This record gives sequence, C-alpha cells and structure tokens, in this order.
Amino acid sequence: MNIQDIKPAEGSTHKRKRVGRGVGSGHGKTSCKGHKGQKARSGGTVGLGFEGGQMPLQRRVPKRGFTNIFGKTYATINLDSLNSLQGIDVITPAVLKEKRIIKDMKDGLKVLGNGKIERAITIQAAAFSASAMEKITAAGGKAEVL
Repeated sequence: MNIQDIKPAEGSTHKRKRVGRGVGSGHGKTSCKGHKGQKARSGGTVGLGFEGGQMPLQRRVPKRGFTNIFGKTYATINLDSLNSLQGIDVITPAVLKEKRIIKDMKDGLKVLGNGKIERAITIQAAAFSASAMEKITAAGGKAEVL
C-alpha cells in the first residue's frame, strides 16, 4: 500500500487537497512542497535503501548460503489427516487435490508419521518418512512410492 492509495472512508465529507490552484486556496505557489531542495522537485525522492551516501545495509551485510536448483519441495500431509478419509482405499495425490486437502502439490507429496492410522489403506506418494512407512505397514496397508 502506498500513500496515494489511501482514500477517505465511503460516505465521508473529507475533501481532496487541490494544490497549485492559486495563492487564495492556501495551497498555491509552492504547492505545499516548501522552497527548493530535492523534495520540491519532480521525482525528488531518494531510492529505496538509500542512506545518504553511506554504504547501504543491503551491501554492508555479507552474502550467505545458496539456492539448490536441484532441491525438491514437497507438499506434506500427516497420517491423522489420511485416517479421516473414510471410504477411500487407495489414496493418491490426485484424490487429495480433488478433496481439497492439499492445494499446491509442489514437487510431489510426502507423507509424515504424525498421528495413527487405524485401517489398511494403500497410499501413493513421492516420499514417506520412516515413521509413516512403519505405521502404514503395521496397520496392514501399503506405501507405494511414485
């Protein structure tokens, strides 16, 4: 949000400030900008992060880390969420998207082991945590890696 986006409330009697319309208006001559100087000029503002010539903070702080271009980001779901899906024997990422349990699938689905599963179901996902895999097989289900 910028200052020019702020408007008075609907139904308000607040009048818009009209500048540069003569001395009699009270906002004439210099149009409320004062005399001379950078802020009186058109486009007269300093850039974002400018600190008056001092080295800006963004350039003083060292660079750290990197972005792994091969890294995968998974959409995650816990077993307790899958346990609540009654009447579905094979749970796939498409089913979860259709039921709107997961909105953004990212690079695939990873099943995490929080909660417990009480029935034998087949779950298809890109990855499983060790505890999730253990709980699914203990319940008599199958964990299929896509």
